[in-house]
Amino acid sequence: MNENEIRRIVQDTVSAVKNRKKVMTLSLAERIADATVAEAARIGVRAVVCVSDAAGNPKIVKSMDDAYIASYDIAVNKAFTVVALKMPTSALKELAQPGASLYGIQFTNNGKIVIFGGGDPLINDDEVIIGGIGVSGGSEEQDIALSAYGRKYFETKI
Repeated sequence: MNENEIRRIVQDTVSAVKNRKKVMTLSLAERIADATVAEAARIGVRAVVCVSDAAGNPKIVKSMDDAYIASYDIAVNKAFTVVALKMPTSALKELAQPGASLYGIQFTNNGKIVIFGGGDPLINDDEVIIGGIGVSGGSEEQDIALSAYGRKYFETKI
């Protein structure tokens, strides 16, 4: 290798490190989903985990063996909801109760809005939402814990 090739490789590596949390790549989504699936297995939940990009489109969906069929759409829609509304689905739950400011929101967006816990936005170091995670398959408390686990994994391990 000549000096110019080495310089280009070093610059590409530095650029990749700087941009590792700028956009939701398939590789990044896989790492988050794999960690969340491992945690679900550890606590005994057969979950579906979806990681979306900044537009709410699924980058990856992992469905554990024997997960509920319904959990697929729920996880995908949770990942969409957190990006579309820029908040965890557990926070939206409070705002969507009868008499609250967003009551009825779950009937918008072709029914893709989920108003119970298990979804978290994935926010990078620049405080930009680059994706979302949606988990379905356990109790609401388990789904909340698992999506929070995926979010924390993204924030601290990547």
